[in-house]
Amino acid sequence: MDFDFFFNNLPQLTITGLAFGAIYALIALGYTMVYGVLQLINFAHSEVFMYGTFATLWTVWALTGSGGASGMQLVGILLLALVMSMLTSALVALLLERVAYRPLIKRNAPRLIALISAIGASFVLAELMGLRDRVTGWFGLDDTLDRYVSGARINASMSGVVNMPNVDIFGIPVKTVDLLVIGAALLMMVVVDQFVRRSKLGRGIRATAQDQETAALMGVNPTRTIQMTFLIGGLMAGVAAFLYMLKIEVTKFDVGFLLGVKAFAAAVLGGIGNLRGALLGGLLLGVAENWGAALIGTEWRHVVAFVLLVVILLFRPTGLLGESLGKARA
Repeated sequence: MDFDFFFNNLPQLTITGLAFGAIYALIALGYTMVYGVLQLINFAHSEVFMYGTFATLWTVWALTGSGGASGMQLVGILLLALVMSMLTSALVALLLERVAYRPLIKRNAPRLIALISAIGASFVLAELMGLRDRVTGWFGLDDTLDRYVSGARINASMSGVVNMPNVDIFGIPVKTVDLLVIGAALLMMVVVDQFVRRSKLGRGIRATAQDQETAALMGVNPTRTIQMTFLIGGLMAGVAAFLYMLKIEVTKFDVGFLLGVKAFAAAVLGGIGNLRGALLGGLLLGVAENWGAALIGTEWRHVVAFVLLVVILLFRPTGLLGESLGKARA
């Protein structure tokens, strides 16, 4: 174990871990909201995130061409990329709800069937992106869209487009992008938390999560409420995808798999169905795996994260904040 490296770089390791954890938390929000309302795990949510990363990448490519951008032009491009990422992820999430879940919900299908549907939808969405060159070829667009579809199963990068300098905080060099990721993620989590707790629609979501039949009798439209739950989760996955691309700058058709697993672990760690638990679980998971990677090697990064999950659940089976969405107080 490299204790000297760990203690000498503890502040930077912690901030970087919080940045990764913030991304996990935003993705975990989709898992925890759908589970809170429907009591099922939307395993296709990882692909909702993945499509947002490509929306960010393609928007940046389209607007910067073969060169880069700077100043206010870069700010405008990034803001548009954020909007496109959120819209794309939201549309994919709504499509999932309409095609993969709503028919099963209307037929009162067992949750196991919905789970299988989610896994199937996850593979379909991932493979569609991984075979996008074949799809565009069917329509004769592979040459026109060559930059966007070639190398469909390898990494695609927007490296070099965004270059943010480091800043010194009390003499400690910190990456600006890490501070941006953490700040933006915290802001979005607060906005969603307050929306769910204080708005009329948020009360409808909580009522549906607590007792769907009673909520319907009180005038809450369950179909619309479920749609909004998927929509909010998709929007937050889009934000997470944008922040991920700012930090990592590389995506791939299967990029959502491991991140989705970690985000789901973060949701369980914090208390599945609890919005604030998703934030706490994500931040804790991100910091723990970054510390573990520094202490015992990067190859143990994922092991540390899931060992932490198992240990905490042994003592706290409902997660750190085990209160469900349906019991959340306004």
